[in-house]
Amino acid sequence: MAVKRTFRKRILINYITVFSIFSLAVLAYQYDRERHYRTAQLENILDNVSEVSHRYIEHKKIFETGDFKSLDTLKSLLPIENTRVTVLDLTGKVLYDSFVPDVQHIENHLNRPEVQKALQFGKGSSIRLSATTNQKFYYYAKNCKSYLVRTAAVYNVDIVNFLKTEHIFLVFIFFLLILMAVLFYFTTRRLSDFIVKLKDFALKAGQNEDISKMDSNFQDNELGVIRRQIIQIYDNLKTAKDELTKEKEKLYAHLQVLNEGISIFSPEKHKILANSHFIHFINMISDKSTISAEHIFSISEFEKVLEFVNQYRESGPQLISKELPQLEYTIEKGEKFFHIRCIIFVDRSFEVLISDVTKPEKQKLLKQQLTSNIAHELKTPLSSIKGYLETILSNPNIPEEKKMYFINKAFAQAERLTDLLNDISLLNNIEDAGGLFEFKSLMLKPVIHDVVENLKHRLTEKNMDCTVDVGKEVIVNGNESLLFSVFQNLIENSINYAGNNAKITIRKYLEDDQFYYFQYCDSGTGIAEEHLTRIFERFYRVDYGRSRETGGTGLGLSIVKNAIVLHKGTISVRNKPEGGLEFLFSLSKK
Repeated sequence: MAVKRTFRKRILINYITVFSIFSLAVLAYQYDRERHYRTAQLENILDNVSEVSHRYIEHKKIFETGDFKSLDTLKSLLPIENTRVTVLDLTGKVLYDSFVPDVQHIENHLNRPEVQKALQFGKGSSIRLSATTNQKFYYYAKNCKSYLVRTAAVYNVDIVNFLKTEHIFLVFIFFLLILMAVLFYFTTRRLSDFIVKLKDFALKAGQNEDISKMDSNFQDNELGVIRRQIIQIYDNLKTAKDELTKEKEKLYAHLQVLNEGISIFSPEKHKILANSHFIHFINMISDKSTISAEHIFSISEFEKVLEFVNQYRESGPQLISKELPQLEYTIEKGEKFFHIRCIIFVDRSFEVLISDVTKPEKQKLLKQQLTSNIAHELKTPLSSIKGYLETILSNPNIPEEKKMYFINKAFAQAERLTDLLNDISLLNNIEDAGGLFEFKSLMLKPVIHDVVENLKHRLTEKNMDCTVDVGKEVIVNGNESLLFSVFQNLIENSINYAGNNAKITIRKYLEDDQFYYFQYCDSGTGIAEEHLTRIFERFYRVDYGRSRETGGTGLGLSIVKNAIVLHKGTISVRNKPEGGLEFLFSLSKK
């Protein structure tokens, strides 16, 4: 019996402890709720006063006439004595104060806490000492779009008492705690008896004895005995069930984490299981939305799968497990590419896998296009170099001055060819081996200044001015070489196409927890709207002939966009209304 009492005592203490913690949590919650409720009541009254004042101003058109003194008639109508009403414009200038007759000498209230909150959130409150009247007030400010109405109650004994929370619920919680302790006492007593009976049942059941006649003798260590006996009885059944459940859970977990859509069907084409990616992919391919995996057999793009399955389902050859029949093909839907694979198992059930191969397919097409463009772009400088050298070789008596002219021309084309190959190499590295670039925290301002200094001679030739408004506090997670290329290509683009005397501005105009946002613009002529959506494409030129003259490779802005994307940012371009081109882009802080 001593063990039984010890067990009961432990349960009772645990129950009372848990309920005490719960009671304290309820107590704290109720106290906080009551305090917020009182505050909300007072703010609601002050809000009503603000609303009445606002409607009175609107009705009397006081803001247009400037007759704010007429607001004094509201004093007798206010629900709280010593209520102070103040009207301010959006700059913080006091236009009317019911406590101060002459508002001309009142300082600006823009930095008052309640005014700042009202400007940001529509309303705000604070408790503080008034610098004007030297009284403590509970302030409440409300934003009325074109002006602010602030009401305040003198923070006296009446207001303090009004905001105090009632403590009657403390008595209620105390008596409830005592009542629950009594109930727990009797509950644990019954629970202890029940556990002892459960022990006797476990013993008899484990020994295959008749449990209709229960022995009333109690033994020590009931919980230990119960545990061992119940485990002994049900261990075999649970082991088999648990292993089956674990395998099933692992299979479903694996299917859900796969990037491929997968579904397994019975020979009758009924779904056995399917993951969410499978449903998502067939909805992308089908013209109708569905949540049924069997819908795949009504989609025209999967007719090959249906024919393949029917072939083996109806009269197909004997299946050998080591050589399971498979069908593979790729379909295109809109701008997406999907690889379809069907496998038929020995029992003629089958599996359909759908993989989104849009990215590799598009990269393949892009590589083909890039190869074609590179071949085309290389022809011009190579042909020029060849032509100049052939001229020199076929005319040995050509004047020295003319010979140097052709040599310089050939050298310029070689330089252009070198720039082109360097840009192609950089662009390919960004797209195919972006993970090889080292990223670290770096200050952006010195990078921009290095670019400007590097291009200073060319800027001076064009009489162009570059203004950089990026502070030392701007630190991004980036690659210095790539960021240097971003700003160099942007500035070179302005030098080549913005025209003489243009002004360039680089500034950080916004930031949040994750990104810095930048503006790059020039005061040039801009470009036609139909070209804006394509200027980030490789080798795209707005004016092909002019681009040849300036020596551009046609890859600069493509490098800019891909480098920004590699830095987890985005970039857009538009013409400024006053003229010139504007780029807006973001760079990640971490």
